[in-house]
Amino acid sequence: MKLTLFDLDHTLLDGDSDVLWCDFLIDQGVLEREGFAARNADMDQRYRAGTVGLEEFANFYVGTLAGRTRQEWEPLRQTFLASVIVPRIGRAALDLVKRHLEAGELVVMTTATNRFITELTAHHLNIEHLIATEPQMQDGRFTGRTTGRLNMREGKVARLCEWLEDIGHQLDDFDSTAYSDSINDLPLLQAVQRAVAVNPDVQLQAQAQAQRWQILQLPR
Repeated sequence: MKLTLFDLDHTLLDGDSDVLWCDFLIDQGVLEREGFAARNADMDQRYRAGTVGLEEFANFYVGTLAGRTRQEWEPLRQTFLASVIVPRIGRAALDLVKRHLEAGELVVMTTATNRFITELTAHHLNIEHLIATEPQMQDGRFTGRTTGRLNMREGKVARLCEWLEDIGHQLDDFDSTAYSDSINDLPLLQAVQRAVAVNPDVQLQAQAQAQRWQILQLPR
């Protein structure tokens, strides 16, 4: 059996879903541009460098959802997908996913971004299975915090193993491949049999070269 894992941001998507979501909300007047844009940029920079704290990162972005229901967010979420996300997913990314799906592999998107923001993207890519950071709900509203284990760094491996166990498998059952751009996904890339560095950041580029992993420059 073959298992293929795709990171989303800067891998299949030309950009970061969390950062783009915040920019979108600023443009829509939901978030104040003054102050928040600088915090957003700082968080993105520290995530790329692999230096940001996991809880700090996750709660900063999930915090943008606080106080509203899924239904209240839905019109903006749909607009975000159509106007921001879809134009940033290139034909090469779509074709790559399609090849793995048509080969009959178990294809999973695994992302540090929260499920509410990314589940429509997974659907657009025809990826049925999504492992993502989970936003907390209380009385039908987003609290602005996460729940459960964060799907970041070593957490991606733990969450994957939990998900596989739930469907009656373990990682060793599969001929496994993972695609990612980021040094933050080094634990996941080391856990699978075949790692592919996609348009990698500087740190992952060095790791990929040292480990003789495939490096894929995916056209945008």
